[in-house]
Amino acid sequence: MSILKYMLAMISFTFALNAVSAEVEKVPFTEERFKALQTQSDTLILLDVHAEWCPTCAKQGEALAEYQTENPEVPLTILNIDFDDQKEWVKHFKAPRQSTLILYKGEDRLWFSVAETRKEVIFDALNEAAGQVQ
Repeated sequence: MSILKYMLAMISFTFALNAVSAEVEKVPFTEERFKALQTQSDTLILLDVHAEWCPTCAKQGEALAEYQTENPEVPLTILNIDFDDQKEWVKHFKAPRQSTLILYKGEDRLWFSVAETRKEVIFDALNEAAGQVQ
């Protein structure tokens, strides 16, 4: 394969991956939705304190979309807390800033992270939690 064909194939793959990432639904946080999910023993809930203008949040979103694409069997629901418009929930969950990720199973907080963008760290936390789902 020539270098040009290889580069074109890699560019096509990147665009395809981005298209898949864009398809992951962003579920807005509501207290009712969060409480309902907490009653489901087979569900992991990831609170994503997110701001549209935040490049770190965008990178986290890419990692989360990739995780969901690669692990469709994991019962993970991502609830997005808007950092700019949902300040009461940002304070409630003690998120020090945007790009905070908080993982729950039921009422138990399993993981709390600020500005983590390393895919392997995010994947490890989600996989460890997924192992706790019965």
